[in-house]
Amino acid sequence: MSFRQSIRDGFLGRAFAMIGAANAVTATLESGRRPRQRDLRELGIDPAMFGRNGH
Repeated sequence: MSFRQSIRDGFLGRAFAMIGAANAVTATLESGRRPRQRDLRELGIDPAMFGRNGH
């Protein structure tokens, strides 16, 4: 495995992916739109349950 691939697939890659997903979700919510399912899954949020109020 190359150094570049190990960074992309390892901790740093996951960290950057999570930061990117968090930024994308925040931006879409602030603009009043629904976030992409891929970004929600990256953050550990079930897209089917997103936006439902359980109370």
